[in-house]
Amino acid sequence: MSALTPVTTTLRKQAVKPLYRYSGVRWHDSVRYLTGTTTAGPSVPSGASILAPSRTALSRLPWLTLLRSAALTTMMCSPTLLKPSIAAMGLITHPKIPLFNPETNPVLNALVRNVVYDQFCAGTNHTEVAKSVSDFKTLGYQGVILTFAKEIVLTEEERAAAAANPGQYTQAHYSMVESWRENSLASLRMLQPGDVLAMKITGAGPIAVDALQSRAAMPKVIDDALTELCAEAKKQGSRLWFDAEQQSVQHGIDDWAIELMRRWNADGQALVYNTIQAYLKSSRDVADRHIAAAATEGWKLGVKLVRGAYIEHEERSLIHDTKEDTDACYNDIADKLINQRLPASVSAGEFAFPKANLMLATHNAESTSLATESHRARVSNALPTCKLECAQVAGMADELGCELIMNYENTRADQTAVNSMAPKPYKCLTWGSVGECMGYLHRRAIENRGAVVRTKHMAAALRKELWHRLSFN
Repeated sequence: MSALTPVTTTLRKQAVKPLYRYSGVRWHDSVRYLTGTTTAGPSVPSGASILAPSRTALSRLPWLTLLRSAALTTMMCSPTLLKPSIAAMGLITHPKIPLFNPETNPVLNALVRNVVYDQFCAGTNHTEVAKSVSDFKTLGYQGVILTFAKEIVLTEEERAAAAANPGQYTQAHYSMVESWRENSLASLRMLQPGDVLAMKITGAGPIAVDALQSRAAMPKVIDDALTELCAEAKKQGSRLWFDAEQQSVQHGIDDWAIELMRRWNADGQALVYNTIQAYLKSSRDVADRHIAAAATEGWKLGVKLVRGAYIEHEERSLIHDTKEDTDACYNDIADKLINQRLPASVSAGEFAFPKANLMLATHNAESTSLATESHRARVSNALPTCKLECAQVAGMADELGCELIMNYENTRADQTAVNSMAPKPYKCLTWGSVGECMGYLHRRAIENRGAVVRTKHMAAALRKELWHRLSFN
C-alpha cells in the first residue's frame, strides 16, 4: 500500500493532526479551499492523474440546510444569544403551563419545528424519518444511527423515591415497557442493513430504572424485549447500541450491555455496542473492563465513544476537572482500541486483544484526525486494528461530516486504497414528537455552551461556503 498524504486541517485553531485518506492520492483541492488547509508530505504518486474538482466539501448540502446551519451555528457562537436560548428551551422542555408546551400550543409547536426541530431531528413519523434517512444517504453518509427521543431523566427527589419503593409495579408500568418495545421495533424497521438502532433503556420506565439503579439482572420483561430487538436487528443486518445515560443508572447499563454482547457478539459480528463517556473520570476503567471481558470470554467488542451529554445532571466530582483532561481521556480510549492495548489486568501472553468495532462519535476535528491517522498507520503497516467508523449528530459538524464523506468517496474511487478499512461516515438521527424531542434538543444546546471555540470554526466554514455559492465561484 502506498504512503498516505496528510492534510493539515484548521477547523480548530489548535488542530495539529490531519485527517487522512487511505490511499496515496491527496484530498480534493476544494477541501483545502473550504477549510484553509495546506498539504504536507508526499505528493501524488507518479502516474496518478486526478482532475481538479469544481466544488467544495460543503457544496453537497442543500441550500435550506446550509442557511439554517449557518444561522443556528452563528447563534451558538454567541454567549449573549446562547444563554437566553438555553433558558427558553428549558422552559419548553419542562413546561409548567400549557402555553410553553409544544404538544398543546400549536403556534409554539410550529415555531420550534421550523427553527430548531427540523435542523436536528429526523421527523415525527415513519414517512418523515424515511425521507430524512434517504436525504442523508444521498448526501454520501454510509449509514444512520436512529433513536427514539422519549426518555426519563430523574431528579434527585425522583431517584430517592424510586430507591425507597423498589418493585412496586402496576399494569401501567408494564404498559410503559410495552410502549418502549413497540417504539424501538418501529425505529428498527425504519433502518436498513448496516444502520444502527440507538436505545435509551430508561425509556422503558421504572421497571428498568429500578433494576439499573440497583445493578440487578435484567427483569424478564426487559430481557424478553431486548432479546426480540437483538434478533430482529440481526435478521435485517442492522446493529443495536445502548446510549449512555446518567451515572445513577449507567453502571447497570454497562452490566446489561456486556451481557448482551456476550450473547450476541460471539459469532464474530458486533451486533451490540455500548457507549463510553470520556468526560467521566472512570471512563478509562470502564473501557478496560469491556476490553478485558471481550478478550477473556472471546466475543467481539462494540464501542461507541462520546465525550458526554449529561453534565447538567451529574455529580461534578465524577467529571474530569478540565476540558483538556476530557480530550486526553477521549483520545486515549480511542487509541486503546485502535492500537490494541490490553489492560494491565489481562495477561498478554494468555489472551489476545479482542476483535472490536469503534464508532468515533465526536464533532472534534482534532480527535477525529488523531484517530484516523493512528488507524491509517496500523492499516499501512498491516497491523491488526479495530474497525473504525465516524459519526456526528444531525444538524451539527457538517463541515467535518462532509470532509469525512469526501475522504471515503475518494478512497473508494482509488483502486490502490485499502477500501474496506476506510472509516465510513454516519449521521445520528433522533425522532419523535416536538415535545418528546425537547429534552434531546435542550442537551444539545447545553453541550454547545462549552464548545464555543469549536462552534466558531464550524460557523466560519458554513459562512464561507455560503459566500462561495453567492459569489458563484
